[in-house]
Amino acid sequence: MSNAALVDLLREATRVVGFTGAGVSTESGIPDFRSPGGVWSRFDPLDFTFSRYVGSAEVRARSWEMRREFFATPFEPNPAHHAFAALEAAGRCRGVVTQNIDGLHQAAGSREVVELHGTATEVMCIGHAPAMGTPDGCGFRQTNAWALAQVDAGDPDPACPLCGGLVKSATVSFEQVLFPGVVERAYGLAATCDLMIAAGSSLQVYPAAGLPEVAVGHGARLVIVNDEETPLDDLATVVVRGNAGETLGPAVAEVLGNGRAARLG
Repeated sequence: MSNAALVDLLREATRVVGFTGAGVSTESGIPDFRSPGGVWSRFDPLDFTFSRYVGSAEVRARSWEMRREFFATPFEPNPAHHAFAALEAAGRCRGVVTQNIDGLHQAAGSREVVELHGTATEVMCIGHAPAMGTPDGCGFRQTNAWALAQVDAGDPDPACPLCGGLVKSATVSFEQVLFPGVVERAYGLAATCDLMIAAGSSLQVYPAAGLPEVAVGHGARLVIVNDEETPLDDLATVVVRGNAGETLGPAVAEVLGNGRAARLG
């Protein structure tokens, strides 16, 4: 179906939920971790499992080096991020569930954001010897800039200033369990929306890929915007092959009007 069908669905919807994957971040210039030139082409992902992070100061030092590289270039929200934020501001979007860790949905103005894999914009205490992939810290959280400032000051492995425990990026690493309540919040949004827009995701990794199925199972319609085919295309009311920003920005601007096209177009 055409983008006109997407506009029609957006006009009718009052409880939109966004579900976004790596394709939305790459439109802001953030390389996919697995793409040529991405982070995993320069760092071995097997070095960054939760257990190795806990057990090796050397791994933790390399992890901060990787985080510095991740934030070396300033990234800005693109029209897809602004589209969801504009829908929420207009009272027509209940929130966004994202697989991304860059914080760009919040930077665009979205208030209800469920980050399935945590956020690279913050660090957290994970305790002295957390086991079974489960952080067990004191609750300390700070910005990523705080940790990098400690590294710049000569500490390659910053410790928690409150309890002396290990400090880690507030992201979900390999072997690490998802943060408590995150899946429940995501599924709660999916079960109560009337339109889910899945953008920039291959829809192959569960439990995240189950969200569109939950939405449709509760009566919502599904829009998939992605460069390539996904296993759930047959479940969707509208499938758009293309970039999320180029698709959603103009569509939301047409629905909302009010001079919002500058950021959305």
